[in-house]
Amino acid sequence: MNRLKLLTIFSFCKNRMAVFFCAVLLLLPLFLLSGCLASDVRSGSQPEAEISMAEDGESEAAGSTPAASTDSDGYLRVHFIDVGQGDSILIQAGDRAMLVDAGTNESGSIVTGYLRSLNITKLDYLIGTHPHEDHIGGLDDVIRSFEIGTVIMPDVSHTTQTWEDVLDALLEKDLTVTVPHPGDVYSIGDASFTILSPTEDIAGQAAESGDLNNLSVGIRLVYGSSAFVLCGDAENDSEEAMVESGLPLKADVLKAGHHGSSTSTSDAFLAAVDPDYAVISCGRDNSYGHPHQETLDRLNAAGVTVFRTDEQGTVIAVSDGSSITWSSVPDAEGGSGSEGISDTEDISGTEDISDTEVISDTEVISGTDASSGRQTDNDLSDQTASYVLNRNTMKFHTPDCPSVSQMKEQNRIDFEGTREEVIAMGYSPCGQCEP
Repeated sequence: MNRLKLLTIFSFCKNRMAVFFCAVLLLLPLFLLSGCLASDVRSGSQPEAEISMAEDGESEAAGSTPAASTDSDGYLRVHFIDVGQGDSILIQAGDRAMLVDAGTNESGSIVTGYLRSLNITKLDYLIGTHPHEDHIGGLDDVIRSFEIGTVIMPDVSHTTQTWEDVLDALLEKDLTVTVPHPGDVYSIGDASFTILSPTEDIAGQAAESGDLNNLSVGIRLVYGSSAFVLCGDAENDSEEAMVESGLPLKADVLKAGHHGSSTSTSDAFLAAVDPDYAVISCGRDNSYGHPHQETLDRLNAAGVTVFRTDEQGTVIAVSDGSSITWSSVPDAEGGSGSEGISDTEDISGTEDISDTEVISDTEVISGTDASSGRQTDNDLSDQTASYVLNRNTMKFHTPDCPSVSQMKEQNRIDFEGTREEVIAMGYSPCGQCEP
């Protein structure tokens, strides 16, 4: 029996034991009372107690989800963290947070640093979409570094050291795994998400064939009238199953499957989701050629505006429940056909509007490619300096930057360190003070 099975069985057993003992405590007074009223109570004279047992993965589903956040600022923030050739997505709703994947093994420190920069101490949900290293490599670091609520991962046997490291971290923290079931609904603050994949049929086929991509956990995140579809590396077969499932797929934002590979974001799936925006998470000059031109062409033909972490670095979408604004300009050469966002455009629904700089694709700031946040020829990695970080806009500034005086206190982080460290945490340089 594989270790993930043991973790899920342990969760199953804990739930049932809790129900059993609660039933005993509730029924005990009845037995005592009946003993006082009659001394000759015969065995079987009392009706047997019926204990309802939920199936695995349903303990947190609709009807038993965590309470909504009481500390909401009215925004949902979805951070597509730049982890190179991998995936990591942070979702913030009020004072609640969840993480979907954590990039490669080398990305663990980047993801944990990013979360700490936002003063996150607990993840209400942690989703490992599937056991590939570029998605779950950093999960063990995350598990060991933060308080973790519900862990959702597919039921799969895998033997890589990376997968074993994740299971070890779960065991160390006495965490159990919830197996996803399409249609299960979970709450996070004032938002909610529904499990879309993998369907039972696809999970069975993927387990037999060893196609881990199609085992990817997919979700539809909803806040007000805004919706996001995030499906890991799910490929065409899984996308087809999601379409056929009848579950709602319409969304404003699609995280393109499998880093923009031609094996995902099929025409049928794209038509069902019908997004206005797509985010592609991939590494610059990666060996896979992601994103593939076929995918970019399909997105372009559908009129979808594209953001890419290999071009823009970390990308943040902010929803006020009705409209979505972005921290970066969209990709101008990736087939989106978008003209991008102008420097003067009002970005409604975000705080510190004066601090929301949108950098053009061609602008280069102080030795850094502004579209990606990566170092160029001017090496500033060993220079320690003081910076002011804005956790809302994910920009960093010099202390004397005019934007700092307009920054809300709850969004301000004073940081002492290198420029490289700040960028690794997911922050982009201010276009005004050019730190």
